[in-house]
Amino acid sequence: MTETTRRTVMLGAGGAGLAAVLTACASYGSPTTAANEAPATEETAAGEPSSEPTKKAKKKAKALADTGDIQVGGGAVFKDQKVVVTQPTEGEFKAFTAICTHAGCTVASVSNGTINCPCHGSKFKIEDGSVADGPAGAPLAEKKITVDGDKIRLA
Repeated sequence: MTETTRRTVMLGAGGAGLAAVLTACASYGSPTTAANEAPATEETAAGEPSSEPTKKAKKKAKALADTGDIQVGGGAVFKDQKVVVTQPTEGEFKAFTAICTHAGCTVASVSNGTINCPCHGSKFKIEDGSVADGPAGAPLAEKKITVDGDKIRLA
């Protein structure tokens, strides 16, 4: 008579579990996942697919601000996007990183023609992001923006 030991049962159950795990892993990341599919397209009037992405794919980036929100000679800090937008002269908009080049703090305000860091008092010129007053030794990096009508967006 053959005796089934606890060890034999555990090994058999473990093997079945391992087979299930391996089967699940084999299908992970297969080329048929949605990430690898071509973007949706619209049909042309002739009923043929267009190479243009759908209108949803063309959606513009959310505006940072309206042009009227940025005062001439001033600016605004957008902490979530880590960007500061200024308007040095009427109709001229500039954008810079909001991260101070001295110690990595986020700048807090724009006033009297400068972008101001609260950590150690560094000030940067709103025209070009250059250092107006240290201890920062390097200018703020310029960011690309677009002005579309009355909306300011990161490019």
